[in-house]
Amino acid sequence: MKSLMVLVAVIAGLLGVPAAASAAPQLSLPAPGGPLPIGLRTLHLTDQGRADPWVPEKRRELMVNVWYPAVPLGRSPLYMTKAESAAAVAGRKLDLPPDTLSKVRVHTRENAPALPGRRPLVLLSPGAGNNRITLTSVAEHLAAQGFVVAGIDHAYEAWATEFPDGLRQCVACGRSDDPWPAAIANRAIDTTFVVDTLLKDRRWSIDATKIGMAGHSAGGSATATAMAADRRIKAGVNVDGPFFGIASLDRPFLLLTSPTGEKYYRTSWNETWPRLTGPKEQDLVEDSGHSSVTDAAILVDQLGLRPHLPPTEIENQYGSIDSWKALDFFRDRLTGFFKQWSAR
Repeated sequence: MKSLMVLVAVIAGLLGVPAAASAAPQLSLPAPGGPLPIGLRTLHLTDQGRADPWVPEKRRELMVNVWYPAVPLGRSPLYMTKAESAAAVAGRKLDLPPDTLSKVRVHTRENAPALPGRRPLVLLSPGAGNNRITLTSVAEHLAAQGFVVAGIDHAYEAWATEFPDGLRQCVACGRSDDPWPAAIANRAIDTTFVVDTLLKDRRWSIDATKIGMAGHSAGGSATATAMAADRRIKAGVNVDGPFFGIASLDRPFLLLTSPTGEKYYRTSWNETWPRLTGPKEQDLVEDSGHSSVTDAAILVDQLGLRPHLPPTEIENQYGSIDSWKALDFFRDRLTGFFKQWSAR
């Protein structure tokens, strides 16, 4: 099976050529299409009972963003931290101020009080090499529709994630072997730990009977594996990720694919599909790219980088589809799926 690293699409990599001008453009995410204002809290979680698989001398630590319906009080948070932005800008030699990617306009209020009401939960897992922030547009849309959304950063599996003690780089990305089958299994354990933690947290009244999960690329792979391991996850969406070792899965499942994913992962999908015995659907998103579900394509377009990127990268990661329309499709599709299968 083709390594997931072939399709790694992180913000740093997506902005992989110098910008045309040094003036920082105004970057923003599309407004969420729901009626509720949104809060955001960032959690640093440590699983004291588990060693980190990439750095065994450390306990397993996770950074988690929680988006939720909220009272619209407080300031807007940074899209990514200034250290993460600086790492992306410097690493790719972008002709931009170091803090450019921290200033992307979002639609949340930091640490705002949660609105009352019992809420369904959706977990989000990013692609190989990707930080949790790459799924912010999807998360904001779901939260504005009434969901609590938890975006999980799996330590040492993203290009640069800031923890309280500093930036952590992608250890998994530098491996000469294919580490992702084992990483996917470990992400399932991460997911169960996050669910356990959130259900105990009184800041959100999460309905334990209404939990769904979605992921991009490796995160989509992890969604299926997490569902197989944790029956509390009632429904799942895999956006363009292969399957790894799924023996059976009897709950609702949606597979959304791109032409790029069809090229690399169709064999995996065909092999696993008969073992998904619950309600299931797969949908090829014509003209999309592997990363069309993420924020990356619209940021590339706002920075004016599309004409400067290699044509094969454009085709593989973004396709020819309008990036805003693509994101609207994915956000609406995921929201409708979870309202149908995990939130009712």
